[in-house]
Amino acid sequence: MAILSINPATEEVMRRFDEMSDDEVDKALGEAQAAFETWRTTTFAERSATLRKAAAYLRSHRDELARLATLEMGKPIVQAEAEVEKSAWGCEFYADNAERMLSDEHIATNAKDSYVAYTPIGVILAVMPWNFPCLLYTSPSPRDRQ
Repeated sequence: MAILSINPATEEVMRRFDEMSDDEVDKALGEAQAAFETWRTTTFAERSATLRKAAAYLRSHRDELARLATLEMGKPIVQAEAEVEKSAWGCEFYADNAERMLSDEHIATNAKDSYVAYTPIGVILAVMPWNFPCLLYTSPSPRDRQ
């Protein structure tokens, strides 16, 4: 069954996507897990550099990404441009703050040493709403802004 990307303003089919087979899904998940195994050992400096590259990419492709969001969702272009910028800002926010936010947090207990550790656990699959495609992956949560 084909998955269609339809312009809501014109009802034009912009693109058709073939549904992935079970084998293709398994292959993609395996590739994601392999990437995770490498990513989990990267330093915060390397991760920060990657996030800064992502922010630069978003900004340098802002018009293209915003236009696509407008065509696929009917989002006003001004909102789509703002979403791309906010997504770039989110990448920079985590580039600047992730190491502090993910460092072990020592806590007082009756034990000799207690702490909360943030340890990567693996690939997570999420089905996301379509109305904020760039922002979904980069926007800091209210807890992260503290």
